[in-house]
Amino acid sequence: MTAFHAEIIGTMILILLGNGVVCNVVLDKTKGNEGGWLLINFAWGLAVFAAVVVAGPYSGAHLNPAVTLGLAAAGKFAWSSVLPYLLAQAIGAAIACVLLVLMYRDHYLATGSKDAKLATFCTAPEIRSWFPNVVSEMLGTFILVIGALFIIGPEVNIASDPDAVIGLGSVGALPIALFVTVIGMGLGGTTGYAINPVRDFIPRVMHGILPIGDKRDGDWSYAWIPIVGPILGAIQAAGLYLMLI
Repeated sequence: MTAFHAEIIGTMILILLGNGVVCNVVLDKTKGNEGGWLLINFAWGLAVFAAVVVAGPYSGAHLNPAVTLGLAAAGKFAWSSVLPYLLAQAIGAAIACVLLVLMYRDHYLATGSKDAKLATFCTAPEIRSWFPNVVSEMLGTFILVIGALFIIGPEVNIASDPDAVIGLGSVGALPIALFVTVIGMGLGGTTGYAINPVRDFIPRVMHGILPIGDKRDGDWSYAWIPIVGPILGAIQAAGLYLMLI
């Protein structure tokens, strides 16, 4: 599997499971209706784990333009590969939205709240104020990218076999999943912690395209914040990393 295809599949899994739990919690007549904020937090963390397990060995499982840009700014990723990764992430997110609408179609039609329908695609602030909203997305992404930059694998030297590869296997996906979980719990209460431009922007576009019954506009006056905030946070994380290292 190529890195491009891995990013598509990984991002599709991320959005399918992450937005899927939002569908389960906020749409009417689901088993998980009104399951609450903690269910969403834990499920998003586990969605990251699942996506990284699948895509990690092939692409590094960025799954997020902010992570891709942050790693490139820190010298950990080639700038020439940034645009292909961003395209792959966008494709994966779009596919996930289509699959979720196919699965939850009857529940979309049964749901009267237009805001609830939009929430299954993208984020929105609890108190609409652009500066603290940007800071929220910036801080959450800063922690995420710092985590990605400072997570280290096991270091084992085997004198008899210097070419031996030692790793944690799929368990290596756990640290970044825990980062996402605690970011949601600690920093997600204001804006819903998009911390990922493609996780918010592409589903917001798909909300306007896909047939989910009666729906509202895509709240486009807010849409720039989950793009600008995460990018600022990622660049700041890369800058701090370079200063410390």
